[in-house]
Amino acid sequence: MAREVKLTKSGYERLVAELEQERARLQDATRILQELMESSDDYDDSGLEDAKREKARIEARIDSLTDTLSRAQIMEEEGTKVSQVTLGAIVTLRSKEGEIMEVQVVAPAEASVLERPMKISDESPMGRALLGQKVGARVLLETPKGKKEFKIESIQH
Repeated sequence: MAREVKLTKSGYERLVAELEQERARLQDATRILQELMESSDDYDDSGLEDAKREKARIEARIDSLTDTLSRAQIMEEEGTKVSQVTLGAIVTLRSKEGEIMEVQVVAPAEASVLERPMKISDESPMGRALLGQKVGARVLLETPKGKKEFKIESIQH
């Protein structure tokens, strides 16, 4: 049996939108490949090979997204405070220097450092360090600027 993938509602919706984008890209790639096959001469098929590889990459991404979404279980997002960090929790951290960082612990399929709050995988070193911690706990986290100690200010779901 395939392992379920726990996703937040927003993460699930983001992956559905990405799947739709990839399907549109596949239609374009298929059209371009067809045009290249019709106009290709025997001397220059490098563009044709590139188009085939791109189409295969898009198809693989669609397969991966479809698989992830088929195993998805959407977690309840209540906006309530919880006692410890679990999957889906939004954690507010404060460094000794007063720097505040907000992260959400999510499944690897949903991880994204470009979003706010930053979505970190529960399988990453930071995610593993935070899981199970309580408000007030001090955790040593690996950041782009090296290891830094943070205090957990709040935890919400």
